[in-house]
Amino acid sequence: MKALKRGAPAALRGGRGRAGSALRWLGKGLLAALAVLVALQLWYLVQILWWTRFDPKSTSFMREQLHRLQEKDPKAQLKFQWVPYERISPHLKRAVVAAEDANFSEHDGVDWDAIERAYESNQKRGKVVRGGSTITMQLAKNLFLSGERSYVRKAQELAIAFMLEAVMSKRRILEIYLNVAEWGVGVFGSEAAARHYFGVGAAQLGPEQAARLAAMLPRPRFYDRNRASPALERRAAIIGRWAPAIDPP
Repeated sequence: MKALKRGAPAALRGGRGRAGSALRWLGKGLLAALAVLVALQLWYLVQILWWTRFDPKSTSFMREQLHRLQEKDPKAQLKFQWVPYERISPHLKRAVVAAEDANFSEHDGVDWDAIERAYESNQKRGKVVRGGSTITMQLAKNLFLSGERSYVRKAQELAIAFMLEAVMSKRRILEIYLNVAEWGVGVFGSEAAARHYFGVGAAQLGPEQAARLAAMLPRPRFYDRNRASPALERRAAIIGRWAPAIDPP
């Protein structure tokens, strides 16, 4: 019995040693994960800073869509042509802001009321069906992320949106968004969309055409295949009534 008593403290010390070692490894793992996360955010920020002066040549959404198209047809290409802000119809600028983010000029990249409404809707449905995204958040998603619906992706979207708003003007954010937004199967940007649907350049879009393009943004591939959709017609009519009151940057 005495021998057992003398051995107990050593065993206890061994157990504490193993626990301490496990905690140290856990700490190192957490620090490594934090370092990777910080490095990722810096990588995003560097690219955003570059895009304050230079135009993006592609986005995460573009690359994903091109990959899918080329799985069916290796020769498939995207329809995409960058145009400067001045060569985009003011009717389209007003329509897109009216449809997607009426408070675009006022918020700091995030519309918290919209996110709260989306969260309540998701809770009722039991899954993520709405995101409450602003134009800035949609641009963040299009540039870097995917169409996956999750709160983790939404958190990253928020972080990138704040970066965009911190270093870019509202005008630049809207310019990039209008040039990279998805508008159909393999169709990206206002210039490609205007030519795909109406046979004109983005500068020549009229109020009705602009309202229709803005109405397509939530489901561009679906509406590309279903251009006579009654829902699209109704949404375009509503946007057409709202758009004249919008003053884009």
